[in-house]
Amino acid sequence: MNRNSTLLLFGATGDLARRMLLPSLYALYADNLIEDDLRIFGTARSDLDDAAYRDMVRDALMEFLPEDRIAEQQIDGFLQRIYYQTLDASTIEGFSDLADKIGDISGGLSIFLSTAPFLFEPTILGLKSAGLAGDNVLIGLEKPLGNDLASSKIINDAVNQVFPEERTFRIDHYLGKETVQNLMALRFANMIFEPLWNAQAIEHIQITISETVGLEGRAGFYNDTGALRDMVQNHMLQLLALIAMEPPANLDAASIRDEKVKVLRSLRPVSENDIVVGQYGAGAVAETLVKSYADDLGDVSDTETYVAIKTFVDNWRWQGVPFYLRTGKRLSERRSEIVIQFREVPHNIFKDRGAKLESNTLIIRLQPEEYVRLLVMSKEPGLDRGQMVLREVPLDLSLTQAFAGARRRIAYERLLLDLIDGDQTLFVRRDEVEAQWKWIDDIRETITKNAMSPKIYNSGGWGPSTAIALTEREGVSWHE
Repeated sequence: MNRNSTLLLFGATGDLARRMLLPSLYALYADNLIEDDLRIFGTARSDLDDAAYRDMVRDALMEFLPEDRIAEQQIDGFLQRIYYQTLDASTIEGFSDLADKIGDISGGLSIFLSTAPFLFEPTILGLKSAGLAGDNVLIGLEKPLGNDLASSKIINDAVNQVFPEERTFRIDHYLGKETVQNLMALRFANMIFEPLWNAQAIEHIQITISETVGLEGRAGFYNDTGALRDMVQNHMLQLLALIAMEPPANLDAASIRDEKVKVLRSLRPVSENDIVVGQYGAGAVAETLVKSYADDLGDVSDTETYVAIKTFVDNWRWQGVPFYLRTGKRLSERRSEIVIQFREVPHNIFKDRGAKLESNTLIIRLQPEEYVRLLVMSKEPGLDRGQMVLREVPLDLSLTQAFAGARRRIAYERLLLDLIDGDQTLFVRRDEVEAQWKWIDDIRETITKNAMSPKIYNSGGWGPSTAIALTEREGVSWHE
């Protein structure tokens, strides 16, 4: 495998870099997962030199690394490979100075571009003008990549003028999570699941990403974006695609992404009766009183902080199986999970003995814990004498406990390493992004056309009551 010998981080003084990227790169360095000669350059508008930037990096590591990862000697060694160049990406002039600072890139260059959407095009043109966009240069693009299909195409066109698809890495950090990758292992490495992974055996599927936080300093961005574009368009649709896709021929990037895009193109358009949008009001989260969205924002807004959707994948495997998606802020607890609800057994042979059956449920929890739990029916111990009591019991695989000796990796560690290595498997292809945006744009048009204003819900609950009705009219309950 050919690894690039230089990494360039845009937005290198921002919150994402300080919290995630720099600690991730240090962890890779500390575990000898990156080459000894890898040079890391940061660039942003802040006026710093190498020494000042290294001090900032050290402070970020001391603040955000786990205690058991902090080792002064290793941190000193890591900082020796860190460099910085001030750059205003909105003008082309500074890019030649950036190229001069980086110097020789014959060993390959990987770029992590985290910037405002309006800066994508000038940044790409600046990189090209400075000779930082050749055949041995890879570019990783952090969201937001537009706010609808049209703006996404503009950004992708600008990028693809300089970087062809095979050198473009669109980042969705959910795909770097260990449990998300474990979805494929669960399905395709275990004979007990794949034969049942279809409409004949599965009644419905739920995907939940709930947050307890509010705006958290993202007021301007979030109010222009909302839950539908911030969470559903990327993270949730990628999870849905991994759950619903056909078995890929191989474990290479092209095979996996080919199957995902088939699912995304098969999503049924959503009617107004199958969408719920909400906005959090005042309430209490974990016994702490919190303000409403309007108070947090300081203005009245129709931006949704909650969305629930019922949809279908119109193909042979999933015909008639509803997929329920929900995400929101200021909900009861922080949770990301997938629930696979199996159908009832066709005939209850225990009914004459008074036994009631529950359908089997598979729960795949992504955060905060990581586990796979299968709920199965079992007989309660005892001498029944004409009666039999069956009870639902869990079969648990706690990934935290099962792999207690293995270090848990944050998503950006894997994604940065793959960007350096040039492995596109966990990155999103353009046709995937555009299929996702097309479906989301249709939903937004439906919301606008039907004047669907967000329903106010109490912070600390599970969203608007209409979200309960969305499932209960089909005899389904949200997994809580």
